[in-house]
Amino acid sequence: MSRFSFFIFCVSVFTGLGFVTFQPDAPQTTYQATPGEHLEYRVHYGFINAAEATIDVSEKFHRIRGKACYRVTATGRTTGAFDLVTKVRDSWQSYIDPQTLLPLEFNMRQQEGRYEKEQRVTFDQTGDKITSVSKKKNQPEEVKEFKAPGSIYDVISGYFFLRTIDFNRMKEGQVTTVKTFYDNDFINLQIRYVGKETVKTKFGKISTHRIIPYLPQNKLFDGKEAIRIWVSDDANKVPVKVEFDLMVGAVAMDLKSYKGMREEFQWQ
Repeated sequence: MSRFSFFIFCVSVFTGLGFVTFQPDAPQTTYQATPGEHLEYRVHYGFINAAEATIDVSEKFHRIRGKACYRVTATGRTTGAFDLVTKVRDSWQSYIDPQTLLPLEFNMRQQEGRYEKEQRVTFDQTGDKITSVSKKKNQPEEVKEFKAPGSIYDVISGYFFLRTIDFNRMKEGQVTTVKTFYDNDFINLQIRYVGKETVKTKFGKISTHRIIPYLPQNKLFDGKEAIRIWVSDDANKVPVKVEFDLMVGAVAMDLKSYKGMREEFQWQ
């Protein structure tokens, strides 16, 4: 397995593989994260559980450089037999401006087998600058600065910004252009709106919007349309199901549990 964890695969689905800024070619609506929102996902190969992922919005605001922010924490961990192959214990934390959904600070801790890395990213949104401070196990600290091309999102705030898109106003086949920054590289991606679909989950059937992010050639995903996402057709706009094709096989992610949602899901 790659040192990339299962959860980085999942978060990549939501945000286009990294720090993202969406071009204004998709209809937008106002969205505010819900304090106390909690989501849990199960990642699996067929019937075999491979990993678990959680996303939590803090119940109170936190201050970063004097600005009141949402604190959103995401975690990912392998389970069962996969712990014996590559043990993963990853966490991401983002402090997000509630008005713009832009991040002020992003913290990451990766522990994947023998690989360990910590990173702190600060965002100067007015100065269009990103500062990244990284520290790998047994290596010196590395500091890099990047010129940011407009508003930039990290993997967590980008996921919440995705939830501002009004999919009901998008046409089938419409493409949203995405500029991404991942692993110190800027990458242009696209997300295509497929249309509405009803999908089956452990909670029942639910109406969703299906979207597909086009991926650049890489060593993780198998094909340009390797990721398929089903987002709930409601005010929550939560991914309830994700399928993605990796070089090592097909993997799926399903919503396992939730609480503190903006509105009740309309399960059928």
